[in-house]
Amino acid sequence: MEAAVSADLGRSWRVGSWTDLADRASHPALVLRDDGFAVFAKHAAGADGAAQLGVELDGLRLIGDRSGVDVPAPVAGGRVELPDGSAVMLVQALDERADRHPADWRAIGRALARIHRVTGETFGSTEDGYFGPLSQDNRPVDSDEWTEFYAVRRVLPWLRTARDADAIDAATVARMETLVGRLPELAGPRTSPRLLHGDAQHHNFVSTAKGAVVIDPSPYFGHPELDLALLDYFSPVPPQTWAGYQEIAPIDPGFAERRELWRIFAYLAVLTVDGDNDFGRRFRGRLTAALDHYLG
Repeated sequence: MEAAVSADLGRSWRVGSWTDLADRASHPALVLRDDGFAVFAKHAAGADGAAQLGVELDGLRLIGDRSGVDVPAPVAGGRVELPDGSAVMLVQALDERADRHPADWRAIGRALARIHRVTGETFGSTEDGYFGPLSQDNRPVDSDEWTEFYAVRRVLPWLRTARDADAIDAATVARMETLVGRLPELAGPRTSPRLLHGDAQHHNFVSTAKGAVVIDPSPYFGHPELDLALLDYFSPVPPQTWAGYQEIAPIDPGFAERRELWRIFAYLAVLTVDGDNDFGRRFRGRLTAALDHYLG
C-alpha cells in the first residue's frame, strides 16, 4: 500500500500512525497517516472482496459525477489487490467533525436531496451491488413499477435468506407474503426513478467543515422514500436534516405512514446476518411491529 500511495502522490509516503475504525465500519478499516497525508483503507477478504470494493468505488463515482455531492477522492486508483486475493480500498481520509452542528445535519439533508434530483429511465441498475455484506440484485423488472421492483429485488430475496437462516418463523413468512401482495395499495403516489444512495443511514454521511461527504453507497434508481426511511433507521436525526432536504426536494405528506414499509427489506437483511445475536433480535421486534401496523 505504501508503494501504491507513494506512486500516486509522486513522493515517498510511509505510515507513521494510524487509527483503527473497527468499531465504526462493517469491514476492517484504518486511517493511515504520514506527516502530511492521510488515507482511509478498508479491507475486504474472500473471493469477492476485490469485486465488492470495486462496486463501492463505482458507486461513489456515480453519485459524485451525477449529483455533484462530495465523495472521498480515490488514492492510487482506489483499490490495491493483495497476494491472498483480498483487496484494500484506498481513498483520501476525511477531516470529520467530532460533534455535528445543526448546520451539519442540514447539510446531510441537502446532500441526500441533491442525489434524489438525478432521474433515471427505469427502476434498478445495470450493475448489481451490496447492502452491507449481502449481494443485491439491481436488475430492472419487466413492469418497471416500483412496487414490483421493491417486492422482487428487495423484500422477497431477503425474506428467503432470513427464513433459511431460521431468523423468522413460518407465520412471519406468511404475513410478509400477504404484505407483498398489498404493496400497490400501500405504496402511495407513483414516482419516477430517482438516484438513491441505497444505504442512506446518517452515519453514511461524514460531516466536515466543507459540508456532508457521502460514503458507503449502494446506488440504483428507486423511490426516494426508501432513502428517507433509512436516514433515521438506527437513530433519530434532528429537524434540521428534514428541513435541509426540503430546501431542495419535497417530502410527500404520507411518507410518515409509509416509513416502516420501506424499512422492511432492511429488517430482513439484518436478520439474515445477525438474527442469532442480541443486535439482530431487536429488529425482529421492529419487523413484527411493522407487520402489525400494516396488516392489523
